[in-house]
Parts: sequence; C-alpha cells; structure tokens
Amino acid sequence: MLKPLLSLLIVVAITGCNSSTSDMKQTTTLKIATFNVSMDATNYVGRDATKVTNQVLKTQLQAGNQQIKNIAEIIQRTRPDIILLNEFDYIEDPKDGVELFIKKYLNTAQHSDVTAIDYPYYYYSTVNTGQPSPFDLTGDGKATGTQGDAWGFGFFEGQYGMVLLSRYPIDTANIRTFQHFKWKDMPGALRPIVPATGQHFYNDEIWAQYPLSSKSHWDVPVDVNGEMIHVLASHPTPPVFDGPEDRNGTKNHDEVRFWHDYITPTKADYIYDDNGNFGGIAPATRFVVMGDQNSSATEGNSRKEAIGKLLTSPLTNDSTIPSSRGGDLHKANNSLSKHHTAYWGMRADYVLPSAYGIDVMENGVFWPHKDSELYRLIKDREASSDHRLVWSTLALQ
Repeated sequence: MLKPLLSLLIVVAITGCNSSTSDMKQTTTLKIATFNVSMDATNYVGRDATKVTNQVLKTQLQAGNQQIKNIAEIIQRTRPDIILLNEFDYIEDPKDGVELFIKKYLNTAQHSDVTAIDYPYYYYSTVNTGQPSPFDLTGDGKATGTQGDAWGFGFFEGQYGMVLLSRYPIDTANIRTFQHFKWKDMPGALRPIVPATGQHFYNDEIWAQYPLSSKSHWDVPVDVNGEMIHVLASHPTPPVFDGPEDRNGTKNHDEVRFWHDYITPTKADYIYDDNGNFGGIAPATRFVVMGDQNSSATEGNSRKEAIGKLLTSPLTNDSTIPSSRGGDLHKANNSLSKHHTAYWGMRADYVLPSAYGIDVMENGVFWPHKDSELYRLIKDREASSDHRLVWSTLALQ
C-alpha cells in the first residue's frame, strides 16, 4: 500500500573528494528503527474477550489517546527515516488506521520542542494472529478458533499486526511475504514433543497446516537514493505461555531461524513466499533484520541457538550492540541491562544490518533515565509501551 509522495528527506554525506568533481563519491546515511508500540486492543481494554475487537484501536486513534501521543513524540524525537511498528492492530482501511496515525499524531508536533514528522510511504498487510484454526492447538480439549487456538495467538484477526513507515519509496511490486509458509516445510523444524510420552504434541493433520509465522515475515525493499535496502520484518511468538512440550519456544526458535536461513544462500532453497516463489535474498544485497524477536542469545526463556546464529552470522553486523543509560540503570545489578529493549528486562528488539554494503555509524535504545525530563515518555507501561524504540544510523556504501 503506497501513499502519494508528500515529502522526502535525503541525508547525503560527501566522502572521498578530490580535485575532480566527477570522482566525488556519495554515501547515503539514514536512520532505521523498530518499535513495539503495544497499540493492540488488549492494551486499552484488557483481556476481556467481549471487549477485545478490531474496533478498539480505531476508536483510540480517533479519540486522541495520550499513550499514542507519547509514542508519536518518541518517534518525532528520534526521527527515523524508516521505522517498523510491531503490535499495531491490522485495520483494513488505512484511513482508519495507519493514515490516521500519521496525520493525527505524527504530522502534529507532540511537544513544544519537537517538530512534526511525515512518512509518505507505508506498508501493512494481513497477519496470522487471530486467524481461526479448526483445531485444539493448546491441548486443553477445546477448539475455540480464537486466542491460543488461532493460527497465531489473538482475540481477533489482525491483532498484534505490523506496519512499516518510510520516508523513502517502497518497491511494492517486489515485496515478498511469507504469512502462509508451512512450519513443516522447514528442514529440521522443531516439532513439539510431549516429554512424558515422546509423542508429537500436534497430530499430523494439524502439523500439515500450521503456518510458521505467528504474524508474518516480510521482505520489503526500500529505494534509498537509488540504493535498495531490504527490510526483513517479523514478530515471532513469545517463547513462553505453554507447557512442557515448549510449543511456543520451538516456534519462536524456528521463526527466528527463518531469517538466518533466508539470508544464507546455502540454506534458503526450501523457502517459498506467498506467491509461490522459492529461495532467499540474493547474495550481495543490503538488508536489515528488524522487529521484536522475543529472543535473546544471553537472557530469557527462548531457545537461544537461532538468535545466536543470526547475530553471529558473517552476513550480519552485530558488532555494536544498541544501548541506553536508562536501561543500564533500570536493573542496576545486571551487567547486560544497558542493552535491554524491554521494560521486563531483555534484549528483544533488533535492528540488525547486513555486513554487505552497510556501515553502522551509531545506534541506541530510546530509554531516558529518571533524571531526564523525557522519562515521562517511558516511566511505566501506560506511558507508551513495555518496549523501547531501537534505532541505528547506517551508511549505505
């Protein structure tokens, strides 16, 4: 989905200059961010199934919700050129959803010392959350078709969706989505096992139909001054809220592993997109893996192998880990807390660029400390989100 061009900000640094103008070499720099904004229905009305609907976010956007204003102010203060928003409920009509957020919140300065920001381009699409399955996926003896019995956990179709905003044109004709890729089709997939019996937790009928993505996986090419950069966006399921079979832990692992295989030429042949095209990203292509991965290589309850391989792949650059002073002091006895991206204490959100064609100039986590006036924007869950915006300034070489 593409909006007409409203404005375009281009930041260009000139390097390698000599006496000949024709020999001048241009390097484009841009800031890319990811932010789990918690703009899903349960954030506003709780987990009462009678109140959690796809109309909730629309109503909150129209009402001028202060929490959403704070989210917009954080974006205005960090000013990313490209930003992925996780947990932005899917609203089919953009005028009631993404466009309303841009026009009512981002296009309006949310504080006297910030300026409005515009995103002429955006992309969003359907996700698996809340998509009803006919099966009992939780193993409680009931097939409800909702929440844990949906193909991705959700009270309604599209809950916990994703939105990509960009100041640069999106190559919509070449977007690849993997919403319907089947978990069974990943070689060596971690099919959950019941420890007490050694049997598969999901029977063959379920396993044959189960999509890998709890939301979706997207490959969205963005044209930055004639240079293409691929945004690889996803939001794997949390690896908890299950039982000894570890059904969510195995799924989170394989959702994260998907990107490792997708960027690795020798591993990507099995992958097919929603149009039936096979293969991963082409070699020597710029990309950034983005989103709330719900996994850390050092902390938390996820199976750490997949995120560990992704972060240490020779094809990615995690040499400088984003950090913040606020996070560092949030959990004073934890030496890793400066790298945390979630209030509950873990590095969960990533802006992970390719080693090819990209230099990391600077990065960080928006987490003001208590002594900052900006602490009001993140002081508790109700201020904005339980996650923090993670950003990276990149140079496209």
